[in-house]
Amino acid sequence: MSVYIILVVCFTFIVHFINTLTYSIRIVGIRTGKIAVSFALFNIVVLVSRTANTLQAPLLAKTIENNIKFGSPAGLIDDFRLILLSTTVGSILGALFIPTFQRIYSKAVKSFDVYRSVPKLLLHSFSKAGIKQFKNNIKIPSKNTIKQIKNIKDIPIKIIIFNTMAVSLLTAGVLSSIYAGILEPEFRTTASTLSSMITGIATVLLFVFIDPYLSIMTDDVIEGKQSEGYFRRCVSFMVVSRILGTILAQFIFLPAAKLIAFVSSNIL
Repeated sequence: MSVYIILVVCFTFIVHFINTLTYSIRIVGIRTGKIAVSFALFNIVVLVSRTANTLQAPLLAKTIENNIKFGSPAGLIDDFRLILLSTTVGSILGALFIPTFQRIYSKAVKSFDVYRSVPKLLLHSFSKAGIKQFKNNIKIPSKNTIKQIKNIKDIPIKIIIFNTMAVSLLTAGVLSSIYAGILEPEFRTTASTLSSMITGIATVLLFVFIDPYLSIMTDDVIEGKQSEGYFRRCVSFMVVSRILGTILAQFIFLPAAKLIAFVSSNIL
């Protein structure tokens, strides 16, 4: 395994670890009553995710170029499977870290009222007091949270299914388009631009169904129309569906790559 692949696995893990934490932002916003600040401060964390996401594509492309050049691209399928596995591991560990993240992030949102400056807040976070506060707020998911996952009463099953599908397509999409370049080396540039064939469906699901539903549910909790406990249970199911989505991506990956390879070489 090349150093490039190891780096891609690490960056992919970071991206999915952070993306899993995103589900808890709405809960923090409801708890603190500062939804706008909650989302704004999370952009700092998202910067790390986007940087990692930006770096992984060229590193993976470089690996493919080298393997095609030296005539040994066949073994790369295992590397791609490993990258997909890192999405599942990152999502699972992100899910386990959510209770700790909620506590720490709630304090950060409240502290922003005092510092009113992101640099000052960051300096406080890495101070001795900030590190001590982090240690004091480490918490694993409670047994009650795990038990709630068994209760599917009133859970929006359709949204959960849509989220699983969206995550699987987004997870496999870019990797499939890159691997399609291995299946059809002469058309690998074209294939690399066709990830939208797969991710486009996921984008529709996210922006037409999933995000609006979560937004209206958040407003309902704030207005007292729905309980926070119910909302937390729904978020737990969304997290589980994300993990299932990354697992489903393993099955979608190769058929999607073959479809993109076919389109790039026979249709376009």
